[in-house]
Amino acid sequence: MKLKIINGPNLNLLGKREPSIYGKMNFEDYFEKLKEKYKTIEIEYYQSNIEGEIINEIQKSITENIDGVIINAGAYSHYSYAIRDAIKSTDITFIEVHISNIFNREDFRKKSVISEVCKGIISGLGLKSYQLAIEFFLT
Repeated sequence: MKLKIINGPNLNLLGKREPSIYGKMNFEDYFEKLKEKYKTIEIEYYQSNIEGEIINEIQKSITENIDGVIINAGAYSHYSYAIRDAIKSTDITFIEVHISNIFNREDFRKKSVISEVCKGIISGLGLKSYQLAIEFFLT
C-alpha cells in the first residue's frame, strides 16, 4: 500500500505555532514515528504553503499509483475550490484531517469546502488524526 500525506500552509510550524492548539511536536518527528509504526506501508509526506504546489502534488499522485491521500489543507480547507477541484479530479480516496477541532473554533473554520470530495474527515484528535486516517486505509 502506498499512502501520501499532504499538509498545507503553516503546518511546517507545528511544534512552534500555538502549541496549546497544535501540540509541541513538529511534523517531521511525528512522520518518522508513523513510518516506524507502519513499516509495511509506503508513506510519503509533502508540505507546502503554496496553493498551486499542493494542487500539483495532488495531480502528481495520479501517476504515482498512490492508494490514498491524507490531506490537511490547513486554512485552504475553508476556501480553496481549486484544491477541491483537484481532489475531485482524481480517483484516489482522500481523507481530510485537522489537528484541532475545526467545529469548535472561529466561525470561518467550521466550513470545509474539501470535505464534500473526501471520503471522510477526522478533526480534533491532534496528530493522532493522521494515524487514524492510516488505520482507515488498512481496513
